[in-house]
Parts: sequence; structure tokens; C-alpha cells
Amino acid sequence: MTTSDAGPFYQKLSLSLLAIGLIMLAIYLGQDILVPLALAGLTAVLLRPVEQWLIKMGLPKILAISVAVTLAVVLVSAVAVLISMQLADFSDEWPRLKRNIDEFYRDARRWIRREYSLTYRQQAEYLKNAQTKTLENFQGTETLGIVTGPLSTIILIPIYAFLLLYYRTMLLHFMVVLFAEKHKEKVLEGLGQIKAIIQSYMVGLLLETVAVAVLNAAGLLILNVQYAVLLSIMAAILNLVPYIGGLVATALAVMVTFISHPEVDTILGVVGVFIAVQFIDNNFLVPVVVGSKVKINALVSIVGVLIGGALAGLSGMFLSIPAIAMMKVVFDRVDGLKPWGILLGDQTPEQANNTLFRLVKRKKRAEKSEM
Repeated sequence: MTTSDAGPFYQKLSLSLLAIGLIMLAIYLGQDILVPLALAGLTAVLLRPVEQWLIKMGLPKILAISVAVTLAVVLVSAVAVLISMQLADFSDEWPRLKRNIDEFYRDARRWIRREYSLTYRQQAEYLKNAQTKTLENFQGTETLGIVTGPLSTIILIPIYAFLLLYYRTMLLHFMVVLFAEKHKEKVLEGLGQIKAIIQSYMVGLLLETVAVAVLNAAGLLILNVQYAVLLSIMAAILNLVPYIGGLVATALAVMVTFISHPEVDTILGVVGVFIAVQFIDNNFLVPVVVGSKVKINALVSIVGVLIGGALAGLSGMFLSIPAIAMMKVVFDRVDGLKPWGILLGDQTPEQANNTLFRLVKRKKRAEKSEM
């Protein structure tokens, strides 16, 4: 590689990394504004077909948008009320949960003393040290702020969604005239693909959530687990957070089941139900229902979810996948950013090897022709 070739490469790489760093800093500092706006954008894309249908039915644009947003608010509120009612009943079971945990704790201490020859005092010291470290970690990461921060501005989401739907044409016009005339066709194509991806992803996500809730409820009801409906709905909602939500939902279900059914076989049955539903979800629901338009590899998805959580908490985790999908659409259409699009893509090792083999073969032919 010559010096002239190396200069532009490192310059482009430096500018790309600087832009990524600035974007991440802006998201972290402005998450109270950007997160509700991003959630409202996804909601607006999801409600766009409803708005179009209402306009075809003869409603004026403002009224159609108002009805669509109101229906979404009513639906979310109904789910929230159902969960709140179940949680109110569940709060009465805390004394029983504490009693069962105390019994389990005593049995565990006796087993540890018998199997590992650790006295009760030594066990207490180990437990105290673990509790201290856990509290320090929670304080260091400001977990409570991560959870409650986006909730304080949730009322802005329907307002933003209404305004985004109302000014949709103006925003699209702005995006088109922002670029040179020769790029307008590519910009329109990219915007159309982003809309299709987000719409497909959000509709598929809703169908997947309902299916996961139904499957979890069926399994828990067969096991006669108390609060089966509550656990199923919460597990389906937590499943919206890729990879991590399923683990949290399983732990929560085990804890709640431990209240009324502390038997080992019942708890193992609950874990088995959640593992089976996760298997069905990952291998059948996600590929078929959510669709294959969000073509992102698993490594980037996991890293993106973790980065989203670090930048904007739970909302960032949820927004990470559609954000990466939109980035890939842009990267695939900009010559200087195409390598980043390859990095985000879902090429199998065989496909990557074939592509790399073709590139190497083409380069060798070009070198022979020059000789």
C-alpha cells in the first residue's frame, strides 16, 4: 500500500470513529430528549397504516392522526392497568415469599455446612461481602436512574408521535433536499427501505409479543402456577429487550413461583416452559413473524444492545436493533461506509468466504492483465 493510499484510508477511518463517538456522546447527554423522540418515531411509523386507513374512511388528516394516537394510548393504558391490578394482588404475597425464602436459606446453609464444612459465621461473612459489592455496583451504575429516567418523559411520546405524523411530508421533503440532486433517487430509495424495515419490524414485534405471552401463559397454566397471566405478560414485554430480557423474565418467574410453589419440580417446570418458549421464539417466531428484513448478525446485535443499555438504559436496549438496522441501510448506500455495512450484516461464514474468494480471484486477474 502506498502512502497516498494510506492517508485517505486513515483519514476516513478517523472521521468515521470521531462521528460515531460524537453521536454516542450526544445520545448519552441528550437521552431525556432523544429517547422519547426515537420511541415516538417508531410509534409513528407503526401508526401510519392506521392513519392512512382512517383517511380513506373519510376522516380529516388531523382527526385521523388523533384517533390513531388515542387508540395506541388506550391500548397501552389497558395493558398497564391489567399489570397494575395483578401487581396489587401480588403485593399481598410478600410475607409468604419472605417465609419461603427464609426456609430455603436455612436449608441451603445446612447443606453448605454439611458438604463444604463452612461454619454459619463463615457463610455470613461471605454473604455480607457479596451484598456490599452488589450495592456498590448498583450505586455506581445508577440503576434506578436508568429505569426511571425515560419514564419521567413518557407523556411526550404520544405528543411527538402526533407531530411526526402531522409533519411527515415536511420532514421527508427536508431529507430529500438536504442532499444533492444526483443523490435524490438513492435517498428516496433508502428512506423507503428504512420505512419498510421499521414497519415490518414493529408489526412483527407486536405479533411476536402476543405469541410469546400466549405460549408462556399456556405453559404456566398447565403447571397451575399462580399469577400465570401476569408473568406471561411481563415476560413478553421483557422479551422486547433482545437476549437479556428473556433471562430477566425467567428469573422473575422463578421468584414469583417460589411464593406458592416452592417445590423443585414446579420451579424446574417453569424454567423448562420459558426455555421452550425462547427456543420457539428464536427459531420460528423471530425468523417467520418478525421477518428477515432486519439483517443484522448476532454479534453486532448483542454488542449494540449492551451499548444501548449503557447509553440510555432499557429504552436504549429496545431501540438498539431498529437503530442498527437503519444504520445498515445508510451504510450500504454510501460508498465510503460500505465496509461498515458489511460488518453489521448477517452474512454466513460460507457466504463471506465465497465473497472474499471472488475478490481475491478478481484482484489476481487484474494483476495478471497489468503484467
